[in-house]
Amino acid sequence: MFMNYLWAFIIGGLFCAVGQILINYTKLTPARILVAYVVAGVILGAFGLYRPIIDLAGAGAAVPLTGFGNALAEGVKNAVDTRGLIGVITGGLTAASAGITAAIFFGLLAGICFKSKEKP
Repeated sequence: MFMNYLWAFIIGGLFCAVGQILINYTKLTPARILVAYVVAGVILGAFGLYRPIIDLAGAGAAVPLTGFGNALAEGVKNAVDTRGLIGVITGGLTAASAGITAAIFFGLLAGICFKSKEKP
């Protein structure tokens, strides 16, 4: 059990460290880095390379944005296998619906609980 936590910490921390290095030493904006992480997850998931990382690191690989991209890719593959071409449109959203719903809900909750202020 300790090794599961250790691998999750190492892999998740590696994703964070790479992102921080990109922010510090390149002219990439955080938004572009986040999009690159999602696209990397989609590409690795499409070729079946991301599943072994998730099997090793668990939530350390499934929770970051690369995991979201992988969920989109797996959802599209499964939906295309079962529904055909319409699965290209519906598969990703169906597979990631819980995460998308949670993001919307908690964003709304934060908006209700806190009042924004103008920057000086």
